[in-house]
Amino acid sequence: MQVSIETTSGLQRCMTIGVPAAEVEQKVTVEIKKLSKGRKIDGFRPGKIPPHVAKKMFGKQARYEAIYQQMQQSFFQAVQQENVKLAGMPSFEPTVDEEGKDLEFKATFEVYPEVTLGGFGDVKVEKLTAEVTDEEMDTMLSNLQKQQAEWNESEEAAAEGDQAVIDFEGFIDGEAFEGGKATGYTLNLGSGSMIPGFEEGVVGLKAGDETTLDITFPEDYHKEELKGKPSQFKIKVNSVKKATLPELNEEFFKKFDIETADLAEFKAEIRKNMERELKRALRTLNKQAVINGLVENNDIEVPSALIDQEIDRLRQQAVQQFGGGQPIDASMLPAELFKDQAEKRVTVGLLMNAAIESAEMKVDEDKVTDLIEEVASSYEDPDQVRDYYRNNPQQKQQIEALALEEQLVDAILAEAAITEKAATYEEVIRLANQNQQR
Repeated sequence: MQVSIETTSGLQRCMTIGVPAAEVEQKVTVEIKKLSKGRKIDGFRPGKIPPHVAKKMFGKQARYEAIYQQMQQSFFQAVQQENVKLAGMPSFEPTVDEEGKDLEFKATFEVYPEVTLGGFGDVKVEKLTAEVTDEEMDTMLSNLQKQQAEWNESEEAAAEGDQAVIDFEGFIDGEAFEGGKATGYTLNLGSGSMIPGFEEGVVGLKAGDETTLDITFPEDYHKEELKGKPSQFKIKVNSVKKATLPELNEEFFKKFDIETADLAEFKAEIRKNMERELKRALRTLNKQAVINGLVENNDIEVPSALIDQEIDRLRQQAVQQFGGGQPIDASMLPAELFKDQAEKRVTVGLLMNAAIESAEMKVDEDKVTDLIEEVASSYEDPDQVRDYYRNNPQQKQQIEALALEEQLVDAILAEAAITEKAATYEEVIRLANQNQQR
């Protein structure tokens, strides 16, 4: 088998392969026998078709099958022989395909890039720092109370923090617009869920009051046809509800699966949960900051084949998440929706793998144990979770891969140019949630 490789552009390669005619004809003969086996032809007993007749009847199809098989087999032998780092599947083009002549074909494919990493010391990272303060602890306690509040109708005027049940309809240039009308809508005053000026206009109204508000839609409003438009909203207040907060007692604590009658113990458990959540969020955000720094410090070319594969994975994830149980052909989703995210994922994967290889990192079993313990600690039966990972190699491999990523992040942070930025608990949790939604 003769093999030659040329670079056509970037990561694309063209491999020309020659295969002796005898090797091809042998495969063609095998395919003819497969196709003629058991066939009944007039004038011949089943399975007793003369070779020259079988070749005449099935030779074209047999050669097509044999050539395709030969190209696949020869290509992957050549990949191993030439030590090619193949990225994605090839396309084949026969250039000489004649009976009695050596087969020659071209295989076009992409290879993985040769990644030469910059030093970890050149990576710039803005690292977030935060801690749970007493004030944030009190805010959390207040929010938990509000979640369990009882809402009772009141004759008093609506104030921030109250609920107003309203009917409303919006008009632009005197004409009602789509999506601008609701009946019996419960509005939490101070929530910021409506456009600026709407909630403020309801504050001070009582049950039975009606008003018309002149409000301009923000320039960055999500509906193009409403951006920056002046509008009028006719509003009727059906009722005003004020919250009655529950007492901080044993009954209240049980609603959060905390068995105690002591407020100090309850607050200690809530703080522990907040600190655990904050630790996870900081780790997620700082890991992302390290990854961003690694990407910015290293410019690599990414195989389009790998991007296409990642786009297909993202399509499947989108169907599973938003399909609602309906059969949807994932391939019908436009590739452009996922291209940027796919390219970033592939880039990050290539860089992190290269960094792990260059640092010759091995999985730290203590890190794996810590990660499993962290997951187990949030379950009612931690031992069951530990056993699950211990007895499920595939799931444990995922934890091991995560551990390697954590080890790499720690290694980069040990050398990177770090700028620390203080943040609040609320800011960190909000940023982490936004990061998950991307």
